[in-house]
Amino acid sequence: MEHIEHLRALGLFDARVPRYTSYPTAAVFSPRIGAAFQSEALAELDPRIPVSVYIHIPFCERLCWFCACHTQGTQTLAPVEGYIETLEAELALLRHILPRGLRMGQLHWGGGTPTILPPILIHRLARAIRDVFEPAENFEFSVEIDPTMVDRAKIDALAAEGMTRASIGIQDFAPEVQQAIGREQPFELTQVCVADLRAAGILSLNTDLVYGLPHQTEAHIADTVEKVLTFAPDRVALFGYAHVPWVSKRQKLIDEAALPGDVSRYRLAAFAAERFGKAGMQAIGIDHFARSNDALAKAQSTGRLRRNFQGYTTDGCQTLIGLGASSISRFPGGYVQNATATAAYIQRITAGGFAGSRGHAMAGEDALRARAIEFLMCDFRLNLTDLQPEFGVAATALAPIMKHAAAKFGELISCEGDVLRILPDGRALTRIVASMFDDHVPEGVRYSRVS
Repeated sequence: MEHIEHLRALGLFDARVPRYTSYPTAAVFSPRIGAAFQSEALAELDPRIPVSVYIHIPFCERLCWFCACHTQGTQTLAPVEGYIETLEAELALLRHILPRGLRMGQLHWGGGTPTILPPILIHRLARAIRDVFEPAENFEFSVEIDPTMVDRAKIDALAAEGMTRASIGIQDFAPEVQQAIGREQPFELTQVCVADLRAAGILSLNTDLVYGLPHQTEAHIADTVEKVLTFAPDRVALFGYAHVPWVSKRQKLIDEAALPGDVSRYRLAAFAAERFGKAGMQAIGIDHFARSNDALAKAQSTGRLRRNFQGYTTDGCQTLIGLGASSISRFPGGYVQNATATAAYIQRITAGGFAGSRGHAMAGEDALRARAIEFLMCDFRLNLTDLQPEFGVAATALAPIMKHAAAKFGELISCEGDVLRILPDGRALTRIVASMFDDHVPEGVRYSRVS
């Protein structure tokens, strides 16, 4: 309890800062950077360097109350089929502008619910992607799976198209928690989904859990963790629930009085982390766990761990091309996001242009600070010497911030020479430490809580 009170005094339970899946964050994107920047950046890509590709499928048959993603509900396939046509048109635009021979190192389908697609649309979309991007060596293809919206036929179709990793959303298996967030998903149904994935030859499995949900207790977390471990997942993501009803209106359906308090929420995360550790899983960054033989754990041990819009990753590609409504592309020169509303995205693509509607062009120290924040988020460590091969003497500009962080957080951080380390007892403060290196803090933006 004394340690918790120390963290409280340092601002853990009051801070609202970004999750830093990008820097600068999407909150500072401007409409001045859009489709023209997008077209130029795509045309200038080096065909010798593989890229990552992200496909956003925004549709869901049910809208889970806790979710803050850009999604929309549908009870028919008609809008989904029309959306696939638009994705095909966007891919055709890419084919005309990308340098010949560009390959993709990683492909990710996210949502929404990618498994809302029936097999015929799965095959159709996969073929359209391959018509533009040839898979690179050691190609990886991951898909977000909703066990309530998938069957063996869909899994077989995804496997036939080369899916190598499945990411299953679970959150919590306790019925009262599921009812409170509008996502009923029995353990037995999820169990069948995992069995079907294994039978289809999908060797890599990731599961997503959430702590800080209404009515959630340590007993619920313990039961969920034990059930998840029966699936023998290679990776687990343990995200803190971000209650942002001013962003996601559906979250107003969640009873705020049922949400755990600051200390209870912190203890839920620590309790789950302890359970996964005892099961032999290695902590990765601030909210992931992996088996020691998984590529994510190997990347952490060799300093190759990265962070992007999907969280922690082994993806070393410099460029991420986002397709679909609200998707964000990352280029060496900056970011650009497609129109967030599905109708606006479709309108832009149908008109014959790209759908980029806002973004950020990297300037000044942006790239330096982005890499520094990524080091902190991935390794809990920042060494100015590691930055100098790319940024030269400019890296020394961060030295005063490092000293300020060490002074602010005392014994929870060490700063010796050019090296800053966030010590194990201080790692709950990582996002706060990272925010000290953030040179873009827009007025009026409210972020999710850190704890």
